[in-house]
Amino acid sequence: MDSTGLISGENKKSPPIKVISSQLREGKENRLNGKLECNIKRLGQWKNTALVVSVVWMQGTILEVRSDHNTVLLLDETGTFVVNGVNNIPKGNPCLLQGNYVMVMGMIQALSPEPVLRAVKMADLSERAAIHRRMWKFEVEDLQQTLT
Repeated sequence: MDSTGLISGENKKSPPIKVISSQLREGKENRLNGKLECNIKRLGQWKNTALVVSVVWMQGTILEVRSDHNTVLLLDETGTFVVNGVNNIPKGNPCLLQGNYVMVMGMIQALSPEPVLRAVKMADLSERAAIHRRMWKFEVEDLQQTLT
């Protein structure tokens, strides 16, 4: 083991970063060993420093459940984004109702014309949607300001 507690050669996985869809849409794409990463502008006072993300945490309202029932179109306060693979995750299917407010963690698959994620986790936040929706941008900004 090295000083980080990892076995030598073990891949370090970055935690999901809270983002809004416009940050991905306006981000710059990087491909490293087949993995898509995105350089985004941070929200808040440190807007000039970029943040590199590949796994993200987003929230939004389900606008459409596609006919395959494995893909959803969501809307956050800055635009739409697509989430693929929702049937392959625990508790994904019960969330699939138009109008539900959900949290999604996923790997970035594309940035343009709209962000596309491959779902890793999904949770229904509809019960307290109003407060989650109001607080989301503040949560995103707060996290992005504390990351180095």
